[in-house]
Amino acid sequence: MKRFSVLAVVIIITIVAGCDAGQKSSKGFSLPDGDVSKGLDVYQSMQCNACHTIDGVEQLASGAGAGISVKLGGKVNSIKTYGELVTSVINPSHRLAKGYPTEGIQSNGVSKMRNYNDVLTVSQLINLVAFLQSKYELAERPRSDYPLYEYPMYDYSMSSSPYKLGM
Repeated sequence: MKRFSVLAVVIIITIVAGCDAGQKSSKGFSLPDGDVSKGLDVYQSMQCNACHTIDGVEQLASGAGAGISVKLGGKVNSIKTYGELVTSVINPSHRLAKGYPTEGIQSNGVSKMRNYNDVLTVSQLINLVAFLQSKYELAERPRSDYPLYEYPMYDYSMSSSPYKLGM
């Protein structure tokens, strides 16, 4: 029993140690809360609405990305985390939008989104992400009602099977 306990502890420590990504770990990463209204200002001043649409925000008819219309916000099946949204802004090639013609959003696997890393301040990024996050809504999933499954009762006494109980 003692060997089993020691083995279990060693396995748990190995698993936990394996979860650490070292220097690139996001452990300890936290940004302050942003201001949604200031984030709208950033969204419009950086002309994000030239290539992106958000319900309730006018899309620009001309500009660098005229003709591209990648939808942001709306009902989604899983929450858009703060980390996902920050990554989408600072590294848009990390995960390209699905459901859009490839030639419209990327070139050779690289997002056509302009790199804003040398343009946005950290405060602007925080506010922009707060604004974007406020535009997503978790869609309700319909409840799945499964009927209660019961094994049918079988009367082995009526069976001619050689596998009768008690034989």
